[in-house]
Amino acid sequence: MAVKIRLKRIGAKKAPFYRVVVADSRYPRDGRFIEEIGYYDPTKTPSVIKIDTEKADKWIKNGAQPTETVKKLIKNAQA
Repeated sequence: MAVKIRLKRIGAKKAPFYRVVVADSRYPRDGRFIEEIGYYDPTKTPSVIKIDTEKADKWIKNGAQPTETVKKLIKNAQA
């Protein structure tokens, strides 16, 4: 099972809002997921990023691969 940490879009049209989730890579983008570890709201100024970095680190140590966008968000959340 290839596990990824990626974004799940839940916002309305023209108003994006994302949840950071751990999911099997075979599932659809907005489909089933294993665990929710945070959220990202790009509509606010400045953007709101809230990620449980402990959970993210645990999943990465267990072999989950974050997407490029999620890597940047995790880096910004730790700063």
